[in-house]
Amino acid sequence: MTLPKPTPSELEMLRLLFALGPATARQVHEAAVETRPDMQYATVLRLLQVMHTKGLLNRDESQRAHVYSPIEQQDSIQTSLLKDLIHKAFAGSGKALVLAALKGGTVSAKERAEIRALLDEEK
Repeated sequence: MTLPKPTPSELEMLRLLFALGPATARQVHEAAVETRPDMQYATVLRLLQVMHTKGLLNRDESQRAHVYSPIEQQDSIQTSLLKDLIHKAFAGSGKALVLAALKGGTVSAKERAEIRALLDEEK
């Protein structure tokens, strides 16, 4: 079963849920306002409800405050989004994606060392 691609706002909610674990809308809202003070509770609740309807989230309704959790694991969602990005932006070339990341200055020295160690492991 292929899940729909999350919108940027939905990705933000997924990132928060991955960090929090299963959480209520109130807990997700409290985490969201740490970086986005303008985020309204009603917006978070509506996003979570829409994501549940789309099949991106589970919703435990056994308690008064519903508890939301992602349907898929973080690495599964990231892999799916990465494949889509490679296909759309890099003509299907993983190498082009990696080179763009390395040349773009978005990879720290520590991350480069980790990448180098991972590549050495593969030999």
